[in-house]
Amino acid sequence: MEDSPRSGGMSSPEAKLGMRVEDLWDVQEPQLTPTEKLNACFESVPVSAFPPASSQVIEIKSDCSLAEAVQILTKHRILSAPVVDVEAPEDASWIDRYIGIVEFAGIVVWILYQSELASPRKNGGSPAAGFGTGGKEEAITAVAAAANGMNSPRRLKNLGFEPAEPTPGSFFEALTSSEFYKNTKVRDISGSFRWAPFLALQKSNSFLTMLLLLSNYKMKSVPVVDLGEGKIDNIVTQSAVIHMLAECVGLSWFERWGAKKMSELGLPTMKPDQVIKVNEDEPVLQAFKLMRKKGIGGIPVVESGGRKAVGNISIRDVQFLLTTPEIYREFRSITAKNFLVAVRKYLEQHNEASPMLSGMITCRRNQTVKEMILMLDSVKIQRVYVVDEDGNLEGVITLRDIISKLVHEPRGYFGDFFDGVLPMPQNSRV
Repeated sequence: MEDSPRSGGMSSPEAKLGMRVEDLWDVQEPQLTPTEKLNACFESVPVSAFPPASSQVIEIKSDCSLAEAVQILTKHRILSAPVVDVEAPEDASWIDRYIGIVEFAGIVVWILYQSELASPRKNGGSPAAGFGTGGKEEAITAVAAAANGMNSPRRLKNLGFEPAEPTPGSFFEALTSSEFYKNTKVRDISGSFRWAPFLALQKSNSFLTMLLLLSNYKMKSVPVVDLGEGKIDNIVTQSAVIHMLAECVGLSWFERWGAKKMSELGLPTMKPDQVIKVNEDEPVLQAFKLMRKKGIGGIPVVESGGRKAVGNISIRDVQFLLTTPEIYREFRSITAKNFLVAVRKYLEQHNEASPMLSGMITCRRNQTVKEMILMLDSVKIQRVYVVDEDGNLEGVITLRDIISKLVHEPRGYFGDFFDGVLPMPQNSRV
């Protein structure tokens, strides 16, 4: 068995947090089930105990251009970032300091909206003819509806239900060189949570609350605010939680839970015919459109006429359409297969590390939770595809799926939390 943090073999902040859970586990009432014990342990740990991913929270200024925002998200390898209002006073509360969240999910909607404006159905066929020609209010509404993980994909009616049209290889060069793209500001595409800039926790909230938001409520990340400073103190992501769990190998509470097979926990949750996928010959924008319509963060690309996956496209991969638009010139249209080929070639030529170079990461139903966690953490990916003996797709297991099996939501746990019980600062304008 791997070294236990108790033995001194591990001393990471995440391992120490796991040891704290271990100490709490040892004093729980014996009649409690293992799941009830874990719930009680995590309810006793404040979210402030979660180690920060870095020494500084990455923020984006509201007057940044969309192009600058994409570069920042790409550089720091993050899915989203809070948007700071450059006009907010120095002593502003957190609700007044931030105006929302900008994330790749919202940028995808913006791109889809622009591609539909520029489609032959709506103009004479010129790739750039439609950029920025739609109503500004309509464009902002379309993007804001998807810019926060708490919003329902059903609100994306602006995108239409028809499949995405083929995208010419020159489309994204035309888009990224347009004045419209250069002049679009982050404040125009940042999404908010109802009346607050985003759903947040305060440092005294429990670890259990955070885990439930990241699993049952499908949030990719949860900001933790410091009410005294009026700023974000930490941003906890699903990936960070999986890394913490990987650092807990050797602890009895983790080993007991981690020894379970995925099938014992009911994973994957869908049947093979329920897996959302895109054919390799379909437009790459169809992959992103399906992600937003279905509210998922990634999609497998399958071979023509079969069930074998040849690659994966995740929501963050939209960056390659905007930061390297020149790599698609040789393609008459950017299909899902062409997209994978072009991006992989680019990454290899520039010696850049990326999950896209790892190929399809797959597993079998009889693998354990522990094996899955170590795999997801080592490769730094968001999902693993379940395949049968012949390599055919049987399902998908995501970070959220695993976290959701760690704890359960007690009846009435959140109460009226989502109706406005957020960490309210004094003297807020809201």
